Amino acid sequence: MTQHSRKNPSADQVLMHTDGASRGNPGPGGYGTILSWLGHEKELSAGYRLTTNNRMELMAVIAGLEALRRDGLQVIIYSDSQYVVRAIREGWLKNWIATGFKGGKKNQDLWLRYEDLARRHQLTLHWVKGHADNPQNNRCDELATAAADGPDLLMDAEFEKIYRTNP
Repeated sequence: MTQHSRKNPSADQVLMHTDGASRGNPGPGGYGTILSWLGHEKELSAGYRLTTNNRMELMAVIAGLEALRRDGLQVIIYSDSQYVVRAIREGWLKNWIATGFKGGKKNQDLWLRYEDLARRHQLTLHWVKGHADNPQNNRCDELATAAADGPDLLMDAEFEKIYRTNP
């Protein structure tokens, strides 16, 4: 557990650690997510045949939020993705939504999916250094890379549609 998680967790608090990986950018990719709640942990992962690292970083958060069984939770998210953390904390996402993602902002499908899920909870995001001394982040990296290298990869349909049009 992280230092933060040892402080009197409540039934309404969930810790989420996430990571995404891509073998090539674009290329096969995967995500890994660990949800921690009252001493219980659940690991999630999936691999995709053609995607990007940023999409997988964002999918790791989305998958974690989709796995929550009730609304109104305090979700503390740890990610090593500056793209994800800064887009949310620094208001980039709000601007992208307000302008209809003009200017070629990428991953609109996933950002809108995230935004819908985020409204259901109170989220706090923290950036952690990747490939460092955070055991949960390192485990998420293992899950993500194993998913990217695994058999029976899923199709990231929206990305593949866009990529085939504009490689």
